[in-house]
Order: sequence, then C-alpha cells, then structure tokens
Amino acid sequence: MGLRNTRAMSTDDRRTTELPDLGEAEREALHEAELGLEWLRRAHGALLEFHHGTGHAMDHLDRAESLFREAGRTELADTLRDEHLPRGVIDGGRWSYDVVETVEAELLEPLVGFERTARERVADGQRHVTERRQERRWKRRARD
Repeated sequence: MGLRNTRAMSTDDRRTTELPDLGEAEREALHEAELGLEWLRRAHGALLEFHHGTGHAMDHLDRAESLFREAGRTELADTLRDEHLPRGVIDGGRWSYDVVETVEAELLEPLVGFERTARERVADGQRHVTERRQERRWKRRARD
C-alpha cells in the first residue's frame, strides 16, 4: 500500500458525505441560526478588541498619573487616580473584562450550545448545509 494524501481524502470524504434530507424551512432555520452565531462571534471579537483597547488606554492614563505627579501636578494626578482609573466602562463600575465574561457566559455559550443541538437534531450534526448544497450545485454546473 502506498502513501496516502490524507488531506485530499478528508476533503473528498467531506464532499461525498450525504446531505441530510431537509425541508426548506428546516434548512433556512439552520442557516439563520448558523449565521446568527457567526455574527455573534464577530461581535464577541469586537468586544474583545474594545476590552484590549480600553486596557491599553488605561495603561497610558496610569502612566500619565505618574508623570503629572512627577511634574508637581498632584491635583491632576489625584483626579486620574481617584476618579478615572478605578472606574469601569459601564454603569455600576463594571470593567471591560467583566462585560466580556458576562457576554460569553450569558449569551455566547448558551447560543453555541443551542446551535449545536439544533444541528444535531435537524441535520445529523452537519454544519453549513446550505453552503454545501450551493457548493455542489456550482460544481455540478461547472462540470455540465
């Protein structure tokens, strides 16, 4: 037996996998659930970018506090230290990491689980059923 190209085999296996026999409403519902989750993941990425950007901004302000103090501007340094650095990003003093954790635990994780469950119940766990159908149609059309 010769060496096999496992990468090509896995691609071929994926292409020959039977698509589940879904009604149009089921297929559309799964597609919308997948798209919703993909957009939520993008929003999560933007939230992480906000979290990191906020952290970098606060690091600069922390440095500014030290420099104001060094320059003899203790009133400005005290204002940064007492009013701005300890405050959060939203009401109640919540910091950005706390917002990230809440979104992950209360929104993202439950919806990841819902989408997985819906896929398992409706499409035998297959992802991107709509895209696979489109891929097959376009490849068939190209051969014809």
